[in-house]
Amino acid sequence: QQNAIWDTVGSMYRNWGKKATASHILFRPSQFPEDEAKAKLVEIKDEIGNDPKKFAAAAREWSGCPSAKDGGSLGEFGPGMMVKNFDDVCFNEEVGVVHGP
Repeated sequence: QQNAIWDTVGSMYRNWGKKATASHILFRPSQFPEDEAKAKLVEIKDEIGNDPKKFAAAAREWSGCPSAKDGGSLGEFGPGMMVKNFDDVCFNEEVGVVHGP
């Protein structure tokens, strides 16, 4: 718990004033067992490459998140507002590229 707080504070400090927009595909535990979910995400990633239109279509079809109706779009957010792994990708990795799983 304490490390999570420091991760959030650290991201907010390092990325002060930055904003990100991102989309995601999120499976609910009821959709697939974990090993099948990872394999399906790799399959989807291979199919869409870095094409934002294909990503949005895949999110609408597969994501279990309410954002699916918006092509997986999470809108704009600041550092420390998402879980650490997602925050790290959004604020430290190449933009315009599909990352994960």
